[in-house]
Amino acid sequence: MDIVHSFVLLLLNKKEVKVLAGAIEQKVFEVADNVAEKLGVYVVDVEYKKENKERFLRVYIDKEGGVGLDECEEFSRRFDEVFDEMDIISEAYTFEVSSPGADRVLKTEREFNYYTGRRVEVKLYKAIDGKKEFDGILKGYENKTAIITVDEGDISVPVSEAVYIRLYFEI
Repeated sequence: MDIVHSFVLLLLNKKEVKVLAGAIEQKVFEVADNVAEKLGVYVVDVEYKKENKERFLRVYIDKEGGVGLDECEEFSRRFDEVFDEMDIISEAYTFEVSSPGADRVLKTEREFNYYTGRRVEVKLYKAIDGKKEFDGILKGYENKTAIITVDEGDISVPVSEAVYIRLYFEI
């Protein structure tokens, strides 16, 4: 009985940790969006997670034409000035600012909305309209479904049915 009780308590703690991480990410978005607006960049995504035994707080920023090291450094400096004063995260963590990367998989509604109008590459678990892999223009996103314009017209792709939807990278 004690073993089962301890196991249930462990599950509750994991759920609480996930809620806490989500609350931290939301606060990071608030601060990061404010800093980003002043610098002319956009916050694409925020991650606060544990990898191995370390915690990482990552903010991904972008702008038309992409961001470079200078923008990431300036964002990091300005974000740190504000966020450290708030003392939201009590444990040690590593803070990273990065561009989303050329082959980033789009995950959140925020990302889909930001990259609307851009060319994307799609790979599906199961074919839609006879296609399993294709590229096209991201026309929109609603109800967890991406609308992709291809030569034949629009294809609605539920994100759950895609191996990935990512920005198209031209060499």
